[in-house]
Amino acid sequence: MRGFSARRFFAIAKKEFIQIKRDKASFVLAFVAPFIMLMLFGYAVKMDIENVVIGILDMSNTLESREIIQKLRNTRYFKPNLFAQNQKEIDEWLDSGKIKAALIIPSDFSTKLKQKRSPQVLFIVDGTDPTIAKTVFTSGILTIQNMYNQSMQNKPIIDLRTRVKYNPSMKSELFTIPGLMGLIMQNITIILTAFAIVREREKGTIEQLIVTPIKSIELILGKLIPYIFLGFGDFLVALLFGVTWFKVPVRGSILLLLLFGLEFVLCALMIGILISSISKTQLQAMQLALLFLLPSVLLSGFMFPREAMPSVIRFLGNFVPLTYFLIILRGIVLKGVGIEQLWKEVLVLVFLGILLLLASVKKFSKKLD
Repeated sequence: MRGFSARRFFAIAKKEFIQIKRDKASFVLAFVAPFIMLMLFGYAVKMDIENVVIGILDMSNTLESREIIQKLRNTRYFKPNLFAQNQKEIDEWLDSGKIKAALIIPSDFSTKLKQKRSPQVLFIVDGTDPTIAKTVFTSGILTIQNMYNQSMQNKPIIDLRTRVKYNPSMKSELFTIPGLMGLIMQNITIILTAFAIVREREKGTIEQLIVTPIKSIELILGKLIPYIFLGFGDFLVALLFGVTWFKVPVRGSILLLLLFGLEFVLCALMIGILISSISKTQLQAMQLALLFLLPSVLLSGFMFPREAMPSVIRFLGNFVPLTYFLIILRGIVLKGVGIEQLWKEVLVLVFLGILLLLASVKKFSKKLD
């Protein structure tokens, strides 16, 4: 066995540096990716919840009721800008996620105050996201109540009642497990399909496809079929395990959940195919996949509330399909809502899927570089 040779060692190292230099795309990604990650993580990872959108049902509509609404507005926690006409409208807003909490002031609010009696005020909180719900209770409600009571001086205090909808115990697993179902589906399908076309290019088998009359869209759709079964199978396994092991109840339609799950699988597969069409090597495909997957965990609201993110970061999250599927998942699983509350998210997923398919077909060319 030959001994260690410094000359051979440096020759191999030199060769590897040259190889990296030639692979310009991977070289650029290696330095650009940390900058992108740091910027996204630095701004997106925030736990301070501010400007929570709440709905107001003011059945009193008096100076005293407007005063308590103004006190909510003066805090940094709430944005009481949506005024409902009835309880049904409040329920619809909570179901759709348009508001995260609701303040209901009874018609006798002012009368009871003048009679030195304690009027009841109901505060309803969407408990789907325990982080937001707990912040509303601990930091918001107590502050508002104390401010109001201090302003009343010797007058009777209000009787503030609270109610948590959808997740009364505010268990974190009821929020995270449905999100994990979507995240697992996305990660597995994207990673698998990210190598679908680029693998053909590296092995040289794509040459056999070039001489055939097959079209780009036929090749892409044909490659998707096996991964559709794999991705949807992963979703079924995650759903079954979440329901049986973690005891997460599915309050809505399971058929609707499976249908929208299949829709998301197709959308995630399109992302993987687009990455595979852009990449020239499997290394580049893996780098691009990670460059998308890691930020999507943050931008989609899986880990951190989107309400706490700056508007620019929240805007970027609008281009991540997982953002909309998490709303669909948690809406059906925790809230039991149907298509009437989720149709916007469903349409956006359809639009993103078609857009990604067209981009993949356009990018993929039956020509060798």
